[in-house]
Amino acid sequence: MSEFQPVASITDLSPGGRRSIVVDDRAALLFRIGDDFYAVEDVCSHDGQPLTDGPLNGTAIECPRHGARFDVRTGRQLCMPAVEPIATFEVQVRDGQVYVKSR
Repeated sequence: MSEFQPVASITDLSPGGRRSIVVDDRAALLFRIGDDFYAVEDVCSHDGQPLTDGPLNGTAIECPRHGARFDVRTGRQLCMPAVEPIATFEVQVRDGQVYVKSR
C-alpha cells in the first residue's frame, strides 16, 4: 500500500536546494524550486548513473555524465541522449514537513 513518508522539513532546503533521500529503498532527489517541492529517482534513464551532482537550471536537472536533461516536475526527458523519462514521486507539504509518497 502506498503511503506518504516524511523526508525533510521545509526549512531544510532553501529555494534552489536539493537533498538526497531514499524512497522505497531507491535513491531519490528532493528539490525545492521557489516554494514548490519535487522528488525524482536519482538515476539517469540513459545510462543508469546518478543525477546527484548534476546542475539544476530552472526545473531541469542535467546528468553530469552525458548531458541528458529531465524536468523534475514530470520526469520527462528534455534532450538526447535520454529517450525515456525518469521516475517521479508525489510530494505533499503539511505542517512545515515535506512528505513523499512511496510506490
